[in-house]
Amino acid sequence: MKNIRNFCIIAHIDHGKSTLADRLLQETGTVSDRDLQEQTLDDMDIERERGITIKSHAIQMDYEQDGEQYKLNLIDTPGHVDFSYEVSRSIAACEGALLIVDAAQGIEAQTISNLYLALENDLEIIPILNKMDLPGAQPEEVADQIVDLIGCSRDKIIPASGKTGLGIKDILKAVINDVPAPKGDPDAPLQAMVFDSVFNSFRGIIAYFRILNGSIKKGDKVKFFNSGKDYFADEIGILRLDMEPLKELKTGDVGYIISGIKSAADVKVGDTLTNFNAPCEAAVDGFEEVKPMVFAGVYPVVTEDYEDLRAAMEKLQLNDASLTFETESSAALGFGFRCGFLGMLHMEIITERLEREFEMDVITTVPNVSYNCATRSGKEFIVNNPSELPDPSSIEWIEEPYIKAQVITKSEFVGSVMTLAIEKRGELSNQVYLSADRVELTFEMPLAEIVFDFYDRLKSVSKGYASFDYYPSGMRQSNLKKMDILLNGDHIDALSALIHADNAFNLGKKICKKLKELIPRQQFVVAIQAAIGAKIIARETISALRKDVTAKCYGGDISRKRKLLEKQKAGKKKMRQIGSVEVPQSAFLAVLKLDD
Repeated sequence: MKNIRNFCIIAHIDHGKSTLADRLLQETGTVSDRDLQEQTLDDMDIERERGITIKSHAIQMDYEQDGEQYKLNLIDTPGHVDFSYEVSRSIAACEGALLIVDAAQGIEAQTISNLYLALENDLEIIPILNKMDLPGAQPEEVADQIVDLIGCSRDKIIPASGKTGLGIKDILKAVINDVPAPKGDPDAPLQAMVFDSVFNSFRGIIAYFRILNGSIKKGDKVKFFNSGKDYFADEIGILRLDMEPLKELKTGDVGYIISGIKSAADVKVGDTLTNFNAPCEAAVDGFEEVKPMVFAGVYPVVTEDYEDLRAAMEKLQLNDASLTFETESSAALGFGFRCGFLGMLHMEIITERLEREFEMDVITTVPNVSYNCATRSGKEFIVNNPSELPDPSSIEWIEEPYIKAQVITKSEFVGSVMTLAIEKRGELSNQVYLSADRVELTFEMPLAEIVFDFYDRLKSVSKGYASFDYYPSGMRQSNLKKMDILLNGDHIDALSALIHADNAFNLGKKICKKLKELIPRQQFVVAIQAAIGAKIIARETISALRKDVTAKCYGGDISRKRKLLEKQKAGKKKMRQIGSVEVPQSAFLAVLKLDD
């Protein structure tokens, strides 16, 4: 046990975590030069295409120092705020963390957020100044920022470069010397924490765990503490680039177990794995329950695919514990699921994974957040979907979730960032200059306002230099109204939204205009309306496709033409009564990009 080291890599998005992990794998000989590729640990197509890490990846490396053989368990974590649950789970399985800061960009909002997570779990922090080979690197300034942030001495900061391999040996030396070995009792009953799982169509569910006490042998009968289900350990082993089977795993090891589990409900991330015959006394403190920030409906395009979509969601939830879902139905879209996501990027990635990995065609409704609502009779309840809202006349008050948002940007962009935040109903609560040209702005703002396009617009007003992080700060009462979209008088419940009364008119007008562009013309007139209660606040009309019925009349009396036109008019009227308008998927998504 004294020669085992468990550590993770934490940093802001795009500060070079995965590239640095590649160099560590290369230096320790874990991956041969032939198998090495850029972002070796990112095994999903989406991760490679977008150049971001979505899932945490665990891998074991062997390394020799001063004649001693060490086992190093590395977990590469995502950097984006939407995947912070992956980071918190990884941190719980480690004793140390490499804090990576880009020498050109300096400390960003997510760096601070992940650092606090690591400090709460009493991890040993090793600060690393990455991308030292860049011409724009400012090592002296950024080193000062790191010293101010974590209070370490300057000689503890390791200069490195994931591209050239600078400082890799120093990092490995620091991991062995500074990160404590795992603690635990090898003779106690087995107590292991499940920190991730994945579905394999041939072998069932594979659970990844870390042993805190005791040991596990191949063939042992094991039990999951919370679900109470028991299985035989058909195969156990460690995580290399591929899974490597072993006969036994001991205290401090990170490994996997395959035991023919078929039901996704039997494995829960944060559960405790123990021996069936000699169980441990108590479960491990798992992870805090994830709180979804953004809710949206996900429906199959073909209604018959509903059960297939449920199976796909359950398998996806195994691999991404921060996804939550429950069944719901919609008048416009049939049966589907109300899903909770940690943010807009998370939602985008989940829908893309459903299409790629499970070949499911899905429609996503307009995202929204959870509200608290109270009626005049004194009844209080949570509203996840605007269609659940009672009659406006019976509502006493509505509360919406507020967040504390931290934006770190260059001082020249402070004005434009403030303008954007105020436009989104934000209130500036603090402003701190981290250095001569870097400012940290703290805002109190409604979560609903940042759900749509806040992050994209922040990047454009700051020319990509602003970084953004947020956490919930409670609920506040607001003057919110439910806005409905009607097509020829029919409610499209998937496009309903709860919005602030001051923004209702502008937003209603924009949505109607956008839908006019996207809904194809019909044989009859289509009226698109935005309404609050019974009051129509905006309207657009899609004119009918009209066949020239008078083309066959060459001259003759006007009454012949009029007769044909009247006949056509009556036909159009009948069509409008019985005709239905198909709303394309692009229309549901367009609401998110109203400013384009």
